[in-house]
Amino acid sequence: MRKLFVLFNLILFVNFYGNCQTKNLKPKEIVKSEFGNILDSLKVKGSILIYDVKNKTYYSNDFEWSKTGVIPASTFKIPNSIIALESGIIKNDSTIFKWNGDKRRFKKWEEDLTFKKAFQVSCVPCYQEIARKIGVKRMKSYLKKLSYDGMIFDTLTIDNFWLEGKSIFSQMQQIDFLERLYFSQLPISKRTENIMRDIMQLEKTENYILSGKTGWGMSNGMNNGWLVGYLETSNSVYFFATNVEKQETDMEEFPIIRLNSTKEALKKLKLIK
Repeated sequence: MRKLFVLFNLILFVNFYGNCQTKNLKPKEIVKSEFGNILDSLKVKGSILIYDVKNKTYYSNDFEWSKTGVIPASTFKIPNSIIALESGIIKNDSTIFKWNGDKRRFKKWEEDLTFKKAFQVSCVPCYQEIARKIGVKRMKSYLKKLSYDGMIFDTLTIDNFWLEGKSIFSQMQQIDFLERLYFSQLPISKRTENIMRDIMQLEKTENYILSGKTGWGMSNGMNNGWLVGYLETSNSVYFFATNVEKQETDMEEFPIIRLNSTKEALKKLKLIK
């Protein structure tokens, strides 16, 4: 009987140790030259990074690029929205931003916008208003709490530090942050999580839900484009962060390139059709 007891405990220990080892395994990094071919065909340079949570595997054409920080641009609207909701500056997704009649960069910004719509059309003046209301001290406190590192700002740059300046965030950091948001590992309310999940949705089909946020800034004199988010399928979730650069010639197609290149990479992994 004693031998059986010892054997049983040994089996339990082996299983427990094996599970711990699996959980602590460093994610694999697999180079996918096909992703580079996609970007070449679209005449941009950069990196597509996709993370398979279930298999703890990163896929990218350029891991050096994916680990290098650049200005986060409007992808910062994700933490900015979270902070606005958590601090009470924004009450809910129906909160209205009144347009004062001033000329704005895009026609779609020249109207009264709900918070949800402001996020989805990436209204810069709306989010500059949010940042000013949050203020430097509170913004720094919340970013520290969220472990959203790399942002550099003061009272003079509180409303544009994510668009220009020295703030940097990498594709790897983007995925880490999104993963923590998705799996409820951020110190925020469930209500805020649910609002973010709703306003971030880009596409919903019978087979998947695609959620995320675009960004467009300037880096070293080049147009720098972002698309970050996650793909939910029936059996798993995959996180992605695409960052591409293009010289300022024929820029009309640049916005859609971020989405198209990401979806093509997801197709290469047979995650969508």
